Amino acid sequence: MASSFSRVLSSKRNIGILSLVGGSVTAGFLLHREHVSAGAAVRRRYPASAEYPDLRKHNNCMASHLTPAIYSKLCDKATPNGYMLDQAIQTGVDNPGHPFIKTVGMVAGDEESYEVRYHCAFSNTKAHTHNPSSLLGEKIQSGHFDERYVLSSRVRTGRSIRGLSLPPACTRAERREVERVVVDALAGLKGDLSGRYYSLTQMTEKEQQQLIDDHFLFDKPVSPLLTCAGMARDWPDARGIWHNNEKTFLIWINEEDHTRVISMERGGNMRRVFERFCRGLKEVERLIQERGWEFMWNERLGYILTCPSNLGTGLRAGVHVKLPLLSKDARFSKILDNLRLQKRGTGGVDTAAVGGVFDISNLDRLGHSEVQLVQTVIDGVNYLIECEKRLERGQDIKVPPPLKQFK
Repeated sequence: MASSFSRVLSSKRNIGILSLVGGSVTAGFLLHREHVSAGAAVRRRYPASAEYPDLRKHNNCMASHLTPAIYSKLCDKATPNGYMLDQAIQTGVDNPGHPFIKTVGMVAGDEESYEVRYHCAFSNTKAHTHNPSSLLGEKIQSGHFDERYVLSSRVRTGRSIRGLSLPPACTRAERREVERVVVDALAGLKGDLSGRYYSLTQMTEKEQQQLIDDHFLFDKPVSPLLTCAGMARDWPDARGIWHNNEKTFLIWINEEDHTRVISMERGGNMRRVFERFCRGLKEVERLIQERGWEFMWNERLGYILTCPSNLGTGLRAGVHVKLPLLSKDARFSKILDNLRLQKRGTGGVDTAAVGGVFDISNLDRLGHSEVQLVQTVIDGVNYLIECEKRLERGQDIKVPPPLKQFK
C-alpha cells in the first residue's frame, strides 16, 4: 500500500510530468479534476458537511487532498456494484499515518471503482497509455547477488479475476468463486510448476504455522491498513495458498488481492527467480483464459488491483539483505531514494528491521516494465552491498545521483 503512485493523464507529455512527482501531487491533481462521471447517486439523510471525516491529524495521500468541497461533490457517487467513496477511504480515515511509509489511504472495491471516477484518487490514477509489460527473464543482467549479504530473493505481483468484486467489497459467494476459478486453473500446471493447493479452512494449525514461519503463507490480517478496509471478513473462508513441490512458485488466494503470484528462493539468484516468475505467470494466465475467465486489465491502467499503488505491473522485486553498517549511516535513506528503492522489515510493511536485515524492493510499480523494475532492484542492491563492503573496510561511501529515468 505504498504511496508512490503516479502517471495520471492520458497524454504522454502529462504522463511524463506527473510520473516524476509522486503520489501526493498526483492525488492533488486528481482531486481537482473537473469532470467526474459516476454511477448511481445515493440519497443521504444528512448533508455531506456533516459526514466529512476529521482528517486534521492524518498523513496519507487521501487526507492530503480530500477537501470538504471535493467530498461533497463525490460522496454520493457509487459504482454499479454499490461501492462508495466512504468505503474506499475508510482505511485512510481509520489510519492517520504509518511509521515507515506514506500510504495511499484508500482501496478499490471493484474494477469499476477506477472507471466510475468518483473516488478522489481513482480518476485515471496512475493512468498511462500503453502500459509497458515485459515478462522476459532472459533480459536481466547481473542477476546473482553476493550471498554473504543477500539471504533470499523474490518477485511478486497480483492479479484480479474480471467480473468479481475485489476483497474489500466481495461477497462470500464471490470470494469462493475466486478460489474455485483459480484452484481449478492451477491444477493444470505441469513440470517444475506443478504442486497442490492448501485451503486455510482444511489446514492443520501445525501446517499453517510452518508455512508462516517459512515466509510462504500469509496469516490472518492484523494490519489496520487491511482490517479497516474489510479484507479480514469471514476469515479464513475461501483463503489458501498454492505452491509447487519445491516451494519456489506460490500463489496466495484472497488475501489483499484475488491472487498474489510469487516466485522466491533462498540465496541471491534473482535472475532465476524472475525467469520462473515470468514463465509461471504466463502459464497461469493461459490456464485462466482457457476456462473462460480473464484478469482485470486495461491499456490505460495496466493490471487492476485493490490498492492504487499496485496498478500497472503490480510488481515488487525484493531481497532480504544484511546491511548492519549502511543502515546506521545517515545517508541510507537518501541513497535508497535516489536508487528508487524502499526498505521494510523482513516481516512486512508493519515491521522494523532486526539485526540489520532489511527487505529492499522497488519503489515504483508502473511506467516501467517488469524487466526494468527488476533490473532497478538488481543494480540498486548491488550498490548497497558495495557500500556495506566499503564501510566494513573503513572507507567512505557516496550518495549516487538520482536515476535518470526517474528524474
